[in-house]
Amino acid sequence: MITIKVLIADDHLFYREGVRTLLNTAEGIEIIGEASNGQEVVERAAELKPDVILMDLKMPSLNGIDATRQIMQKQPNVGILVITMFDDDESVFAVMRAGARGYLLKDADQEELVRAITAVYRDEAIFSPAIARRMMNYFSHLPRERAKAENVFPDLTDREYEILELIAQGHGNPAIANKLSLSVKTVQNYVSNILNKLQVADRSEAIVRAREQGLGQDKK
Repeated sequence: MITIKVLIADDHLFYREGVRTLLNTAEGIEIIGEASNGQEVVERAAELKPDVILMDLKMPSLNGIDATRQIMQKQPNVGILVITMFDDDESVFAVMRAGARGYLLKDADQEELVRAITAVYRDEAIFSPAIARRMMNYFSHLPRERAKAENVFPDLTDREYEILELIAQGHGNPAIANKLSLSVKTVQNYVSNILNKLQVADRSEAIVRAREQGLGQDKK
């Protein structure tokens, strides 16, 4: 069985201990370290090489958004899951642009937290129900014409556009490969080309760009 190595970053000791207690009984998850501020999580991430980081937004020395950005620049394969009390649009989109793959509120229970960690580890985007509703409401007020018709992403091939649509819906590479009858490696190559053509740093920024143009809103 795969064991997901998790690093907890939060400036409140009580909360870190609570999360550790929740996850200690979860099968397939190992807590490999903790950090109490933004600078420390950047350093500990480089040292411990976690699979997933549980990132608080409001921390001393360096906030969670900037810490996420710094970590993603050096370790782009790390999955960052934001765990916070803040659910305002500005915080949500800022940290997603920085490279986080998921966003949960601190009232998440063990089942929801484990599910989110697993999804982020699999390179899927995930949000708590409250955050998902906010995002859907935000995007519902954007123009809903398909981006292809408006030639928003003219450099993408039809297959790349199709994959971007699935990425915008929150599907990870394995799910996309299964849906399109492709190998995961082939999908990874397509995703890499898409990121280069969109001139974005990571998958999360691609999701934001795509959804701003109306992709991912109609599940198929």
